[in-house]
Amino acid sequence: MPTGKVKWFDADKGFGFLSQDNGPDVYLHADALPEGMSTIKNGTRVEFDVAQGRRGDQALLVRVLDAPASVTRNKRNAQRKDPETMTAIVEDLIRLLDNVGETYRHGRHPEPKAARPTAKLLRALADELEL
Repeated sequence: MPTGKVKWFDADKGFGFLSQDNGPDVYLHADALPEGMSTIKNGTRVEFDVAQGRRGDQALLVRVLDAPASVTRNKRNAQRKDPETMTAIVEDLIRLLDNVGETYRHGRHPEPKAARPTAKLLRALADELEL
C-alpha cells in the first residue's frame, strides 16, 4: 500500500496532490479523505490505495498515519500581553503599514529591510489576537 505526504490540498476546490514516498505525485479528491474530514493539512503522512483516473493516478481510501505538528501555540498555556503593551504594538504596526502603503502608492514594492519588521509585527499581533 503506497504511503506519502500531502503535497497541497485546497479545501475550497476539494482536491490536491499527494507526494508518494516511491513514485509520482497522486491526485487527491476530497471524497477519498477519511469519513468526517473535508480537508487535510499539507505535510500530513498518509497511506492510500491508488486507482487509474481520467488524468492519471488517483488516491482512494486515504488513511492518516501522522498529522504534522501544529504551529499554533497551546492557548491554555499562553499568557496574554497587557493592553498597554498591545497598544504600543498596534500603534507601531499602523505606522509601519502607513509607510508600506505609501511605497505601494508610488508604484514600488517595499524593500525587504522595511518589510520584515512589518511582517514580524503582523505575526505577533495575529498570535496575540488568536489567544
